[in-house]
Amino acid sequence: MEVLPLRKRTRLPSEKEPQTSLLSPEDMAHQTKAVRLSFGTALSEDVDMAVDGVGKSVAVLTSGGDSQGMNSALRAIVRLSLHRGMRVYAVHEGYQGLVDGGEKGMEECSWNSVSNILHKGGTAIGTARCRDFREREGRLRAASNLVKRSIGNLVVIGGDGSLTGASVFKEEWMGLLAELQQEQRITAEEAAKCRFLNIVGLVGSIDNDMCGTDMTIGTDSALHRIIEAVDCLTSTAASHQRSFVLEVMGRHCGYLAQMAAIAGRADWVLIPEKPPEPGWEDVMCQKMQTCCGLGERLSIVIVSEGAVDKENKPITSQYVKKVIETKLGHDTRITVLGHVQRGGKPSAYDRLIACRMGAAAVLVLLQATGEIPPTMIGVQGNYICRIPLMECVEATRNVNRAMQECNFKRAQALRGSSFLRNITVSRRISSCGPRGCGSNPSLNESGNSYRVAIMNVGSPAAGMNSTVRAFVRLMTYSGHTVLGIEEGFEGLLLDRVREMEWHDVSEWASAGGSFLGTNRTSPNEETLPTIAEKVTKHGIQGLLIVGGFDGFESLVTLQKRRSEYPAFQIPLLGIAATVSNNVPGTDCSLGSDTALNTIVSMCDVLRQSANASRKRVFVVQTMGGYCGYLATMAGLAAGADTAYIFEDNFTISDMHKDVARLVGKFKADGIQRGIITRSERCSVNFTSEFMCQLLAEEGRGMFVTESNILGHLQQGDKPSPYDRILGTKYAAHAVDFFMEQMEKLLRTGGGGGGISRAMDPQSACMVGIRGTSMVTTPIQDLIEETDFAHRMPKQQWWMSLRALLHVLARDRNHVFLGEQHLRSINNQSTSDF
Repeated sequence: MEVLPLRKRTRLPSEKEPQTSLLSPEDMAHQTKAVRLSFGTALSEDVDMAVDGVGKSVAVLTSGGDSQGMNSALRAIVRLSLHRGMRVYAVHEGYQGLVDGGEKGMEECSWNSVSNILHKGGTAIGTARCRDFREREGRLRAASNLVKRSIGNLVVIGGDGSLTGASVFKEEWMGLLAELQQEQRITAEEAAKCRFLNIVGLVGSIDNDMCGTDMTIGTDSALHRIIEAVDCLTSTAASHQRSFVLEVMGRHCGYLAQMAAIAGRADWVLIPEKPPEPGWEDVMCQKMQTCCGLGERLSIVIVSEGAVDKENKPITSQYVKKVIETKLGHDTRITVLGHVQRGGKPSAYDRLIACRMGAAAVLVLLQATGEIPPTMIGVQGNYICRIPLMECVEATRNVNRAMQECNFKRAQALRGSSFLRNITVSRRISSCGPRGCGSNPSLNESGNSYRVAIMNVGSPAAGMNSTVRAFVRLMTYSGHTVLGIEEGFEGLLLDRVREMEWHDVSEWASAGGSFLGTNRTSPNEETLPTIAEKVTKHGIQGLLIVGGFDGFESLVTLQKRRSEYPAFQIPLLGIAATVSNNVPGTDCSLGSDTALNTIVSMCDVLRQSANASRKRVFVVQTMGGYCGYLATMAGLAAGADTAYIFEDNFTISDMHKDVARLVGKFKADGIQRGIITRSERCSVNFTSEFMCQLLAEEGRGMFVTESNILGHLQQGDKPSPYDRILGTKYAAHAVDFFMEQMEKLLRTGGGGGGISRAMDPQSACMVGIRGTSMVTTPIQDLIEETDFAHRMPKQQWWMSLRALLHVLARDRNHVFLGEQHLRSINNQSTSDF
């Protein structure tokens, strides 16, 4: 995989080599090539609204099953198109509106047409399955309705069936125009204006069943609903010592069940792509019985609605219930979530990726100087990508064919490396039992037992406990010892170190904060000698620090002082866990997704408050220190009018312009509320109080102003599914790191006296997500990338999204030209995390 240098940051670390493909040459032909969408960002006070879309029209529709986040994509498509001079039409009720036409079927959009829809689930323009469009006459009527409005661009948000219909429509376009002209339903001039139809597809499906993209719109929100249900079932099941069988959606794809099992402490999971081995019933019941013998008061089995056995026979929830009751005698209940998974507000993640994908769709159409092939916008890792639509559809169909043929390995491979890794992580976690229940040879090749310590450093962040839980269980199951250090380095100095066992972390997955305890104390000249002494005393052979910037700085100190203190010559690894997302070496830190969901939820509540009373403007202050990640991304997800951050310098003149624009929106658009987000250290002088006073003065008689400092609310709450899953994956990666380093030191003779001597830069790293991969980056390489004075990376990937935030808030002084990165991706080695 070729990696090009990024425009505003240093070259990424080398990525892992792709594993041997399980695909046949025929399947490989269907593997898609994706191009990262990135065109740079222009920010200027003097630039007028771009009008490069003048003369173009675009229609947007949602089709098939609804999913949370569709409204965010719709809003981005409509507003960015209008901002660039295009005319936009919303097609109501999916393809049916395209067939019916008229004002009810196709409505031209204004800026306010998509106001107040971000926080709503489903789709504001309706969706339906249209039989008429499957017939040629229906497609003729649809083509006529587009031509009559001079629409040559169509954005379809839906599943594979909806996107296939769009591709067929495009293939027939010239023939449809010729037939309509022959029947005199359109004129030659009208046909000439729409001589081709450009189509861009966005996948809206909670099942996450489309190949070519790691995530589809609505999947993360559906996981929120599932994990909420799991957490609720956990409490009632524990009270009555019951077993629960939870059935989730996923007729042809087990993604939801698989990820819910990782995030929700399931004892067993059944999915379509990986049927259990014969005799699985006994294995499942044996594991459940073992857990009960250790004091576990509940068992949860998650079943995908499309789960099958090796012979492709359905495995139903009723059958699983019968097995548990017959073999174990447990009081067992079934919960079928059904359409609850499609309901509710979209998560912050779904709002953000839908917004980014919608904006990318518009940019693809704007850049087209002629006819382009049908295109799908997807997400691979943290990148928004443009992918050939029908190659993705065909690959998805091949998955279904493979499963019908009982070729399940091929089906898993077609899903992509990200899906395969998820299965691996899930199996590793679910197979972990207490010490003595067996071992995993792949994690302990030499047969040696190692002592690795884990601590939390910095402020608490959601996902810390999930990480510790997974790390403890994976390590102890493999025959190693995990030492839990309470209260960070202060606890180490006080010998608050204890061996952790499998059952110690039973209820940790769903808990926020840090059960180990954490503080911001880092090693210094005074404490370093004692810390080295304690490391030696407890026989620590490896150290994992899960924490924020303080944890990163601690690793920097230990790594730099290795030559002076042999005790620090051990493998050292850091996992970024902070709501601020300000740790170098990763695009996303543990806890930041949970914090974003909290902020966005609070903004939704404030919006409701304003609608229920008089007009208000809220200044919402987020955490983050000098890092403006939370303020920017929460502003984009919540529909804020602007976001003030330290990285994007602003003056009193800028604030006056923003206030004037906000006042104008209240006057002209009749809006009920305004939201401004600011990071806590965006300015020493322009405080939240100052901003409120400025707004109150300028908006006197029009709106009232309120300040909302969310504070530690952002660090609390249960971790989101994303943070739970990410923490588990980080833990699995950490186990692999320590085993690799320990075995390497053993082979090279670097171990001695029970303590490994590690001086290689590769033995002191941070693990994180960068682009499409989970990578470990040497600490010494990250030092150059870090602004230590302001406690954040020098370059941050999300900064290019600030222009999009301003554009969607109707700020004509900004132009969004795309996200900052540019590179080609071969789909054979798609997301590795």
